Amino acid sequence: MSRAGTAAPAPGTVVFDLGGVLIDWDPRHLYRRLLPHDEVDDFLREIGFTEWNEAQDAGAPWAEAVESLAARHPHRRELIAAYPQRYPETLAGAISGTVDILTELHRRGTRLLALTNWSAETFHHAREMFYFLEMFEGIVVSGEERIAKPDARLFAILVERFALVPTETVFIDDSPANVEGAAEQGFVALRFRDAGTLRADLRRLGLLPVDGGSG
Repeated sequence: MSRAGTAAPAPGTVVFDLGGVLIDWDPRHLYRRLLPHDEVDDFLREIGFTEWNEAQDAGAPWAEAVESLAARHPHRRELIAAYPQRYPETLAGAISGTVDILTELHRRGTRLLALTNWSAETFHHAREMFYFLEMFEGIVVSGEERIAKPDARLFAILVERFALVPTETVFIDDSPANVEGAAEQGFVALRFRDAGTLRADLRRLGLLPVDGGSG
């Protein structure tokens, strides 16, 4: 759900989510190396991976998280421990079409920020692997703030830290819940589906030229 607002000024700032928008993160990239492919999804469901990972995105420490989960699934201990130990293997690379858009916005002088649900202990891997993160004026990492999207308090931190006017700020995320949360805080909230759709949305908002190609 998007809310473009009715304020006269056009958006001047774009806030990107990272995983699933600019970075191809997926635990399956790792676990397909450790399990038969047809067993990976069952394993992730068995251990409750999504909820487990979300706790670390909100600031919980990985060492304690591994021990707690392994105590409930002792036969899966090695696989559970492999996730933080081999975290870079969950990052398959950049989502090139979106990085192209980010680069164009950067060249046009658009103010760029990022707001990501990511563990404070593993985010350094992303910084080391993806040069384009240097294009952002700032990155708010949920694990460092100990609050995760779509909590309104994390959006408030972003607004206060960078003196944002939400109605003049575009927020891009692949999670419907996060897009809804941003819209509720007054952002121009866009659901990321693919680079082509995002490019069309940004053209509609006047942030990219209608006939300007990709340069």
